[in-house]
Amino acid sequence: MLEKVKKDLDQLITEWLKADYLKENDLFVIGCSTSEVAGKQIGTSGSEEIAEVIFNSFQRLEKAKSIYLVFQCCEHLNRALVLEKEIQEKLSIDTVSVIPTPDAGGSMAAYAYRHLKDAVVVEEIQAQAGMDIGDTMIGMHLKKVAVPLRFTQKVIGNAHITGARTRPKLIGGARAQYD
Repeated sequence: MLEKVKKDLDQLITEWLKADYLKENDLFVIGCSTSEVAGKQIGTSGSEEIAEVIFNSFQRLEKAKSIYLVFQCCEHLNRALVLEKEIQEKLSIDTVSVIPTPDAGGSMAAYAYRHLKDAVVVEEIQAQAGMDIGDTMIGMHLKKVAVPLRFTQKVIGNAHITGARTRPKLIGGARAQYD
């Protein structure tokens, strides 16, 4: 199973890199149900081993594009987010007092919290792009206007995936001109 997850992620990361949607310093939010990746119902069978493969794979994207990874917690922590303290300070976002665990936060967020250099948790952000692995609902953490992305890689393990990027709002009506 872990080999399939890694293979699926390698394909997906390659597609993100080729698509060239990400810009330096973008926030990239990852919502992930490791239970769904394993073929189980969300919130029932979290896996630190799957979280490790996902975490390491997305680090390839982070390094190649000079972006910041942000990991969404599960609904038990109101979908709070794990990120590096450096980013939180740069954006002047207030932290919240919680340590994600597999049972409250989810295996992915708990793994990220333990393996980021200096992890903190915040309540919300407005990311430029993201990936939803297993229908975890990352939309609340994306800037307006979210644009769904279509990749040839449709699953990671057994989990359905949805990618999104954002664009500025188009305002002004029929007379307006846009880039």
